[in-house]
Amino acid sequence: MLDAYTRRLVAPAVESSARRMDRVGLTPTAVTAGGFVVGIGACVAAALAVWPLALVLWLANRALDGLDGPLARLRGTSDRGGFLDIASDFTVYGAFVLAVAIAEPDARLACVALLVSYYVSGTAFLAWSSLAERRALQSGDSRSLRFVGGLAEGTETIIAYVLFCLLPGSAETIAWVFAAIVAITALQRVVFAVRSLADPHVSGGAPTRAGS
Repeated sequence: MLDAYTRRLVAPAVESSARRMDRVGLTPTAVTAGGFVVGIGACVAAALAVWPLALVLWLANRALDGLDGPLARLRGTSDRGGFLDIASDFTVYGAFVLAVAIAEPDARLACVALLVSYYVSGTAFLAWSSLAERRALQSGDSRSLRFVGGLAEGTETIIAYVLFCLLPGSAETIAWVFAAIVAITALQRVVFAVRSLADPHVSGGAPTRAGS
């Protein structure tokens, strides 16, 4: 829900940082890999209940994730880079929830519910992305995969995980609330996909029926 606003807000700093990385020879794949390692570090720190370190590493992971895309656009995007980026993101997102469940036993059922909601939301998003690409549907998004917005996007996930780190004693409540938000997002994505794919003859050469 907040991603479009967040991207506009941080765009100048992100583009400037990406240009500096390009000048020193960093590749998008290296940035993605570095972000993944840092993200896994955040998960390990969370599992060990070292919450300040988990918070720092989580924010570093998100910063690096925000830089590999702009750097790729400077150097030339690739399908491999897009795949590695989304695989890295999904792995860290899920592993962090597992880490919270390890550190906070009372939150385990809520964490399972959150992971299930992730599964449904991610399945809807990836399935629609694949079918939209095959039909050449227009999404207005320059990223490697075609994204469907919703109540819970990247910004909301950052906020939820920051709250896990700052308020670990409330992890159960945070997980239940965020699971509900992600479940609503999953429903939004399913409804959007069903509507946009309702006409088997719609392609990029004809208007979609997303609003029908």
